Amino acid sequence: MRFGVVTLFPGMLQSLLETGVTGRAFERRVAQLVLWNPRDYTRDVHRTVDDRPYGGGPGMLMKPEPLLAAIEDARATMPHARVAYLTPQGRRFDQRAATELAQRSAMILIAGRYEGVDERVVGRCVDEEWSIGDYVLSGGELPALVVIDAVVRLLPGALGDDDSAQQDSYMDDLLDCPHYTRPEIFDGEAVPPVLLSGDHQAIRRWRLQQSLGRTWLRRPELLSSRGLSAEEQILLDEFIRAQNAG
Repeated sequence: MRFGVVTLFPGMLQSLLETGVTGRAFERRVAQLVLWNPRDYTRDVHRTVDDRPYGGGPGMLMKPEPLLAAIEDARATMPHARVAYLTPQGRRFDQRAATELAQRSAMILIAGRYEGVDERVVGRCVDEEWSIGDYVLSGGELPALVVIDAVVRLLPGALGDDDSAQQDSYMDDLLDCPHYTRPEIFDGEAVPPVLLSGDHQAIRRWRLQQSLGRTWLRRPELLSSRGLSAEEQILLDEFIRAQNAG
């Protein structure tokens, strides 16, 4: 998959995307990254990319001319990619959205700065808007990194074991179960015996029950919107009874 990002701070993306799982995916060409800086499209000596908003008010806005020129270059390079603006006003980005975006071959992300961008650019160039949460950041670079990282790890070949992504939290609208590694006993606390049993069916049921239970405890609204199978309802009922008994 090919990602394009229009940003005033390309170094923020380059440095963070050179590490970890995402960095290895880019090294192996599972994904590609292309960056465009609106400052490269300015024509004045100060390379001005912002100005005060009409109507007054605090803060600055990204000027339309250099931003539009950068986006047009990005679209010329990636003609079939949808252009996404990262903004608190956009659709909430979650695991389901990441799975949806992972089916694409390319996308262009606009990382805004200051108080935002001139609305005429949004109306002319933006195909969709995404938000990573109900809060405000200094710019769109961190949201761009969140989107790219979440999508890249779902691409075939990005992880050492492709099944790893399928077992993450939210992949089935459930939180992930607890995980344990060596030593078997740490600071007096032992690994749950079922995980040492070698009984794969029992382990599957335990992990599913723990996922259901954690979701019930921490994010019950996910269960309300998801619905449960007969097996899942039984496992959750058992978990709740154990919690109440304890």
